[in-house]
Amino acid sequence: MAREDSVKCLRCLLYALNLLFWVMALCVLGVAAWLRDYLNNVLTLTADTRLEEAAILTYSPVVHPVVIAVCCFLIIVAMVGYCGTLKCNLLLLSWYFGSLLVIFCVELASGVWTYEEPSVQRSDMISLKSRMPNYGLQRYQWLTHAWNSFQTEFKCCGVIYFTDWLEMTEMEWPPDSCCSDQYPGCARHAHHRDLSDLYQEGCGPKIYSFIRGTKQLQVLRFLGVSIGVAQILAMTLTLTLLWALYYDHKPPDPAPPDPLTLTHTHSHCPPEEPQKPGHVHTHPRPSEAWGSAPLNGHAQFEMEQLS
Repeated sequence: MAREDSVKCLRCLLYALNLLFWVMALCVLGVAAWLRDYLNNVLTLTADTRLEEAAILTYSPVVHPVVIAVCCFLIIVAMVGYCGTLKCNLLLLSWYFGSLLVIFCVELASGVWTYEEPSVQRSDMISLKSRMPNYGLQRYQWLTHAWNSFQTEFKCCGVIYFTDWLEMTEMEWPPDSCCSDQYPGCARHAHHRDLSDLYQEGCGPKIYSFIRGTKQLQVLRFLGVSIGVAQILAMTLTLTLLWALYYDHKPPDPAPPDPLTLTHTHSHCPPEEPQKPGHVHTHPRPSEAWGSAPLNGHAQFEMEQLS
């Protein structure tokens, strides 16, 4: 009874861990997909600068294709582990344990390989102004879209201040993406009427804060550590469950025979008489046994007639 209760408890814990794997893997995929849009804009604005290298070093461990593939594979592995736990299948549970071990090693190697502190300073933000003169050009539409998206999402304008657009370009007023209330021609109206309608904070500090780490990045790191701890616990529980199931399926050892039973059994079996070599015991056939008497009587009668 105690063993059955232990197996039931192990199965319930594995059910909960597999459900936790599904939830955490889906959260990692969702947050990573959401961060990739901002990261792409940042990499576009910081191309060929030290800020680009720092952004790659910071976010590659969490949005790397290997990490995304591992999370997708973890969902499949969790489904296999759930089925193996439900059916108490030794083969599925063994495959589940091996897959978790491989995933854990890949995650650990990826984290160690890509971990490096980015070396970036606030003075590097000035290099962002070199990309501003290309804003609005026909062959730099992708750069224009990146500037507009970043200024809208992070509510900033220019690099240090919105006047950077007037200094670095031939524009007479900032882009419309600098307006707090955006509509066509809002920047022109704000430039001539009320400058408070424009974002007063530059995008340089926003990019610097993004590279140093955001709340979403901290959430991804916490989820990564939590998944690793849950994998270690799941592997430990799986090994325990495998041992319990193997012990239950193992056939019991045969008991040694009782000498008294053997003696009692052999006493009922009569011993066979040994046959002497060369002696063949044959029984006369019925025809020979009955035919010998008439044959001897007839021969005696013929002998009396001759005499």
